[in-house]
Amino acid sequence: MDQAQLFAVGVALAALAGVRVYLTVFGVGLAGLMGWVDLPPALAACSSPWVLGTSGVLALFEFGFDKIPGIDSGWDLLHTVLRVPVGAFLAAATLSPDGQPGAGALALGAGASLMTHLLKGGTRLMLNSSPEPASNWTASLGEDAVVLAALPLVIAHPWLAFSLVMGLLLAAFVAAFLLARWLSRLLRRALSAA
Repeated sequence: MDQAQLFAVGVALAALAGVRVYLTVFGVGLAGLMGWVDLPPALAACSSPWVLGTSGVLALFEFGFDKIPGIDSGWDLLHTVLRVPVGAFLAAATLSPDGQPGAGALALGAGASLMTHLLKGGTRLMLNSSPEPASNWTASLGEDAVVLAALPLVIAHPWLAFSLVMGLLLAAFVAAFLLARWLSRLLRRALSAA
């Protein structure tokens, strides 16, 4: 891969880490272990049995906890301190040919993972205000599906994955804005009627 493709891979992995950090690390490590992709030296640690085992088990926990309204917001809050640094590491490790992560790549990865994490957390807080759990489950399963579909795409077609991640981010920001606007109108009507 050339440097431009590595940029696309790094940003896409960082963005995915903002949504499902353990599943992203597990997918990267599995791809390296199975020989589907040659991992840069700094990412080689992801294919260690310890990292694979730990991230795999934690991905299963995250899969379950993320389906429970209220618990998912607590889980997201707790993982704010984890998703952003892991996203920064994934981007910087992907972009460092010598194994030494650069400050610019760390900042780029942190920004990408923070954006997706804040979008996910904010959207889930809004969804938790609805009385029925189906919207929460649907959002959570959608996040799982996006990450599972995007990981192989990142490896096989980095620019397509990068474009899709950026497009989904834009669409999600627009949807979150429209949803917040709708909820604020609904709240104003309820307060004025009371």
